[in-house]
Amino acid sequence: MKKLFLKEDIKYYNEPNVKIENDTLEFITKPNTDLWQNTYYCFQHDNAPFVQVSVSEEYFSFTVKVKYFSKRRFDQAGIILYMDSSNWLKASVEYENDKFQRLGSVVTNDGFSDWATVDIPSNIKEMYYRLSRRGSDFCIENSVDGIEFKQMRICHLFKAGKTINIGVYACSPEDSSFKAEFSEMVISDCVWMAHQ
Repeated sequence: MKKLFLKEDIKYYNEPNVKIENDTLEFITKPNTDLWQNTYYCFQHDNAPFVQVSVSEEYFSFTVKVKYFSKRRFDQAGIILYMDSSNWLKASVEYENDKFQRLGSVVTNDGFSDWATVDIPSNIKEMYYRLSRRGSDFCIENSVDGIEFKQMRICHLFKAGKTINIGVYACSPEDSSFKAEFSEMVISDCVWMAHQ
C-alpha cells in the first residue's frame, strides 16, 4: 500500500482557507483558532481548521512535509488525527519568539489534552512528520530532512475505531495569520514495527 493524499478524498473541517496546486496544499490560518481541551489552562478550544482523509487500515504510516511562515506566539502547523472534540492528537512546531519555538505533540483522550515539547531554534521553517498506526496505538516522529526520523512519542487513543481520520492543520490562537505549505503527503505500509 502506498498512495498520495489526494484532493478528491479530502474532508474539510472548520472552513480552512486552502488551495491545492501541484500536490501541495497551501494553508492560510485564521486568527483566534486553536485546539485544546481543559488541562491546566481550563479552556476548551475546538475551532482550528484542518483537512483529513479517512483510513480504515489498522497498520499504516502517514508522512508529510510542512513548511511554515509562522510569526506570532502559538502559531502552529502540522499533522492531526481527529475523531471528535474530546479525542484527537496533533504534532507541530509552535512559534514562541525569534529565538526558539516548540516542536511538540498533543494527545487528547476523553476531553483532556496533554502537551509534550522540546525547544528548537526559530530559524527552522520546515519539518517532516510521520504518524504510524498499530491498532489503537500510535507513534509520532519528526525529521528535518525527510530521511532520518526521530521518535517524538508513543501514545494510545482510547476511542480509535477501525476507520480514523488523518490529515493536516494550521492555526493561530492569537490575532495572527500566516501561510503553511504541506507537500509529499503519502500513506504507506506501517514502518513502525511490532515490539519484539
